[in-house]
Amino acid sequence: MELRKEYDLICVGAGIMSATLALLVKQLKPDLNVLIVERLDKVAQESSAAWNNAGTGHSALCELNYTPEDEDGHVKIKKAINICTQFETSKQYWSFLVAEGLIKDPKSFITPVPHHSWVKGKDNADYLENRFKAFKEHFMFNTIEFTREVEKMQQWFPLMMHNRTEDEVMAASRIDRGTEMNYGSLTAQLFDILEKQYDTKVLFNTEVEDIDPDHDVEWLVKMENLNTGAKNTVDAEHVFIGAGGGSLLLLQKVEIDEKDGYGGFPVSGEWLVCKNPDIINQHNAKVYSKAGIGDPPMSVPHLDTRFINGKRELLFGPFAGFSPKFLKEGSYLDLLKSINFDNIPSMWGVFWHNLPLTKYLVEQVAMSFEDRMDSLRVFLKDAKSEDWEIMVAGQRVQTIKKDEFEGGSLEFGTQLVSSKDGRITCLLGASPGASTSVKIMLDVLEKAFPELTTSEKGKEQLSKMVPFYKKEVTKELFDAQLERVTQVLEL
Repeated sequence: MELRKEYDLICVGAGIMSATLALLVKQLKPDLNVLIVERLDKVAQESSAAWNNAGTGHSALCELNYTPEDEDGHVKIKKAINICTQFETSKQYWSFLVAEGLIKDPKSFITPVPHHSWVKGKDNADYLENRFKAFKEHFMFNTIEFTREVEKMQQWFPLMMHNRTEDEVMAASRIDRGTEMNYGSLTAQLFDILEKQYDTKVLFNTEVEDIDPDHDVEWLVKMENLNTGAKNTVDAEHVFIGAGGGSLLLLQKVEIDEKDGYGGFPVSGEWLVCKNPDIINQHNAKVYSKAGIGDPPMSVPHLDTRFINGKRELLFGPFAGFSPKFLKEGSYLDLLKSINFDNIPSMWGVFWHNLPLTKYLVEQVAMSFEDRMDSLRVFLKDAKSEDWEIMVAGQRVQTIKKDEFEGGSLEFGTQLVSSKDGRITCLLGASPGASTSVKIMLDVLEKAFPELTTSEKGKEQLSKMVPFYKKEVTKELFDAQLERVTQVLEL
């Protein structure tokens, strides 16, 4: 691949974020020169890969960590509304690509699978009922169903109800319109559109080593070919760092004040994956439960139907592990390299104020295969060890940022860091990233290319691509778009 000397935008990392941003930019202004740089030999091999993430279309339909309960027993749904809006925004953009004929088969990346929440014990059941009542009042969630009856749960997820007795106190809720996502397949198709429609390619096996300010343009991007060792320097007016766990180490080399104080805490994950087709075919649901008391939001256990490479799968987890790597294909020195004078107070503050998290991770790492099976048996009472195996999931880096009261705070979710002029932006953090990728990249677009988002032509194009863009989401707008998108995506 022949490199130009200068680019309007360089995206670091060939995952769903870079694919989305690059495609949005090219659709709004096709003559902009865009380059994507990837250290591996294929796209979507880290966080975007199908086996490396939960594959839930995170829309807050079933994830209980988005609906906390206050001291008076009121369930707050503001975060759920926000996450749901963002996922529907993503679906609108994907449906635009399908309607334009740029993606041929929506079933290749999105499948309807009902979303359920399921809890045990009276207090948890009462909480779930309060959540149901709060959801029922809001137009985004008003199709929700709730039950405490075993018979109803047998209809919703029969596999989980084997050998249950009437004296078990349980409750469940269900929203039919849930989805299962293959973000690896979607990402590959976005890059395919970029190459075929816009002659925008990915430079593989190449690592971005440094990004330095330059007076003539904006940034000098220094790269190394990992196969040959050859080094290159190209100019870029804008740079987006979307390298998953690897983003933090690169951000720390960039000379902008906004990076100060950021650190990262790596968490690896594992799934139990079912090997028995008879069991896999008895479950067609995503079922999320509550995290244990004091456990972090990322530990929410769930039993998920997945569709990966045309095959139905069944996963349970996630189980957390610890590795100092920031990427699955990263270095064991990543964590050590990330600690510097600026972020030591943040890192220490997070460690000191999150001792339960440390305890949780130590316990998770110490779990045997049978310990993991015992966790699964809370969901599936008669689960047999020979039907399941362990699979290593993706590597996540939870963001640590400055906090004036505690030194540092641990952020669960995604964090956008950008220079004041928006010429360089970096995405840190994890879930629900891929699900909300379109909203996050529209935010990057506004910071980096305001001339594209504020022009009359740009506004018109964006409202065609994403009807929610810059609009108040009313019941009428939500219902109309949900119905349209459901038809286009064949849901």
